[in-house]
Amino acid sequence: MIQGFKDFIMRGNVIELAVAVVIGTAFTALVTAIVNSIINPLIELFYKPDPNSDKVGPSFTGVHGDPVVFPLGGLLTAVISFFAVALVVYFVFVLPMNKWKERQAARAGVTEEPAAKLPTEAELLVQIRDLLEQQRGTTAAPTRSTEPPSPSI
Repeated sequence: MIQGFKDFIMRGNVIELAVAVVIGTAFTALVTAIVNSIINPLIELFYKPDPNSDKVGPSFTGVHGDPVVFPLGGLLTAVISFFAVALVVYFVFVLPMNKWKERQAARAGVTEEPAAKLPTEAELLVQIRDLLEQQRGTTAAPTRSTEPPSPSI
């Protein structure tokens, strides 16, 4: 039973999902802080802010004459928090899991094959041109040059 649970956890998908949830939660806090610290005060520059607000931060005078506060402390806290969580998650979960997968693959003798070289854009355009000429019934033999045609004057 415990071995089955261990196999389930070590499959990789569960770890990736857990990492996504943790990073998503931290990112939500970051977005909330950006909205509260920057977006809302920008709106308050044009519309009267709440007079009972206890915000602390740089203050500017709005169009209506009242001070508008940009509480950047909350934003800074959220940014630091986000990067701290991302750093911990990477070094505690992602990096060890990747190393474990590499060792398992090496132990099984699996090697990663290099990806096949894809044709360049110019080569593809030449192939398309040649196919179009063949479809039109042109007698000219297909050229294999990747040089662009010279402009005719």
